Amino acid sequence: MTALVVALGLAVVALTGALVYRIRMPKQLRRRPGANRILLPFTGNSLDATVLRAAIRIAHAEGAVLVPAYLLIVPLQYSEDSPLKQEVAVAMPILEAVEHAALRAGVPVDARIEKGRTPTHALRRLWDVEQFDRIVAPAPVEDHLGFSPKDLTWILTHAPAETLVLRPSPGGGDPGDSRLRRAWNGLSAAVG
Repeated sequence: MTALVVALGLAVVALTGALVYRIRMPKQLRRRPGANRILLPFTGNSLDATVLRAAIRIAHAEGAVLVPAYLLIVPLQYSEDSPLKQEVAVAMPILEAVEHAALRAGVPVDARIEKGRTPTHALRRLWDVEQFDRIVAPAPVEDHLGFSPKDLTWILTHAPAETLVLRPSPGGGDPGDSRLRRAWNGLSAAVG
């Protein structure tokens, strides 16, 4: 009877180990200790596909982790810790689409949602708790709701790491990825 219990216990341990091995991230996508971290902050629908592709290329070239951060702006009529479920529902499909695009390119992702009263307030809160080696910030163009010139000036002045400001393609560009396109369409419907 004891031998049977021991055999069943060993079988359970072996099966559990096999399952853990199968569901792990592939070795090249696992976050390595000390890997560079590239922050890609955005608000609303300001994350242009051109900027996303550039950030993915930079992260891939440097062997870095891409950290897309949706900066959720909390209106003054709500407390800062309000759940804002509708805004989170807008952010999640975009972050998921960004994650899929980066993972397909072999770039590990560590997505974030950070709340603040303004984009710069949310960034300051994020910078207070995390370190980044590079920041890729999208500049506004045409009807994009990106970082304002004032926000970009603040970012360039206060950023704790090397900062690149990338101008999105005129006309918004083609998201290229079908999931990203659906997320953008969903965002347009939710915002518009």
